[in-house]
This record gives sequence, structure tokens and C-alpha cells, in this order.
Amino acid sequence: MTTQYEETTAARRHELELGQFIPLHYHFNMLNDVHRTGAFEEAIDLVVPEGGRVVELGGGTGILSFFAGRRAAHVWCVERNPELATVATQLLEENGADNVELVLADAALWTPPEPVDVVVCEMLHVGLLREKQIQVLAAFAENYFERHGGPLPRFVPEATVQAVQPVEQDYDFHGYVASTPFFQDGNVEQPRTLGLADPSVYHELLYENELTERICWDGTFTIAERGNLNALRVITKNLLAILPQEGRSVDWLMNYLVVPLAHPINVQPGDTIHVSIDYDAGAPLASFAPDVKRVGFAPR
Repeated sequence: MTTQYEETTAARRHELELGQFIPLHYHFNMLNDVHRTGAFEEAIDLVVPEGGRVVELGGGTGILSFFAGRRAAHVWCVERNPELATVATQLLEENGADNVELVLADAALWTPPEPVDVVVCEMLHVGLLREKQIQVLAAFAENYFERHGGPLPRFVPEATVQAVQPVEQDYDFHGYVASTPFFQDGNVEQPRTLGLADPSVYHELLYENELTERICWDGTFTIAERGNLNALRVITKNLLAILPQEGRSVDWLMNYLVVPLAHPINVQPGDTIHVSIDYDAGAPLASFAPDVKRVGFAPR
């Protein structure tokens, strides 16, 4: 018979695995990421109407609610983690964000008391893995329609585009070979990674549409460089604000995710590689386990 302690521990482990709680000290890295924070600041300034109403789902330290509060009349900052909620309350007060109301609640269950103009939600992980962006926004849309009817507010981000690239990755660390998943800064050169073909988009979505968790794709790559295909690189770009009248968008390119293959393939230019991807958004990192095989050889 399972004890209450075991049930609680299992539930807590499940939440941690699925990214429900990001430890406080990790938030400094997010605050210090100029590409992420600067892009959100620009997008929020462009999207939030003067005197509007805004909701942030998963507020963390409250910085995105702070940005929204510079234009909005009222902002609801919804945070489930009590430690973060306490810190955010203090930081928002210290920064003079008197129009930001901290709500200690599960973002997937909470609905604003009145219609709002914009919803900001950054429960994002490269590949849309681990964190619950899709599930939370799908639940919010359903709850919002039930309480306030349409239309839905504008979302930040407005869209996500994902691509995958076959690569040769150097996993030798001072003579110690360790083929493990890891992250890369997409804004700097990566000399230990060789792209063997151009990236290909495998998933894209608009958050205003109906959201589904399943991410499936089958595609082929024509190899352009000779090498050892031993990993796939996942590239995730979030379109925080789409500005059709200006012909541009405010984007945030997340860190790349490099995932090793169980069975590397020696390839040369002209070879054809088939990749099959099938996983659920929000699932653990290990669920990203594409099937990769060679389906065509270049003339030898």
C-alpha cells in the first residue's frame, strides 16, 4: 500500500520533472539574459495598450509584469510557487509597480475577474519540452471563454517556430567521452558542432489557435558535409510580437538543445537522412528521441 509520504514525493517529483517549479537562483540567469529579457521588454511595450489590462501566467520574479505595468492600468501576475511569489511581491514593491497584483495560484486554473487585453506567458523550454506553456494557455483559453466569452486576448509570445538540424558533435572532454544532451547559446559560434545539413522546420504554432500537445513530423535531409551524424540540434524561436504592418516580428531565439543519437551514422554529401519526431509538449527531456536513419546514398 502506498503511503501518503510516497504519494506526495511522487507528485512532487512529477512536477519537478515537468518544469512546474524553476528554482529561484535560476531566475537570475533569465533576468541576466539580454536577448530574452530585452526582446520581451520590446514586445510588451509594443503590444500592451495604454491603460489596458494584462495577465502574466507564471510570473517568476515579476519582471515581465513590471514591463507591462509601465503601460497598463492593472496587471495580474500569477505565480504558483510560494517562494517566488514572495520574492516577486517584494521586488515589484521595491520597483514601484503599484498596479501589479500578485496572485498566488495555479495559472492553469485561474481566470481574471474581468476581460483583459494581453496575456504574457513564458513557461517555455527549447523544443517546448518540460514546461507547460501549451497546457497552461489551452486551459486559460477554455476558462476565459467560459467566463468572459470571446475574443481572446492577444498573447505574448504570439507564435513558436521549431527546427531541427543533423550535426556532428564533439563529445570528447579532455579524453573523457560523454554523449549527453546539452544546451548551446545560439548567438555565438559553436566550433565543437558541425552542421551536416541545413535546419528544417518541424513544428510551428499560433497561440491564438486551438493548441494540441502532440508534436509529430517526418522529414528528410540531404547531407551537405562529410561527418559522423551523432546528434540532432533543436532550434526554437518564439515570435513575441508579430507586426504585419511593419513587416517584422520581435523574436527570442532560445538556447539550442543538442541531443545525442543512440546509433551514429557516418555520412557524406548527397546522402539522404530520414528523421521522425513524435513527442508531447511539456513532456520530460528524454521523450525527445527521434528515429534517424539513412534512406539514400550519394553515388560512391
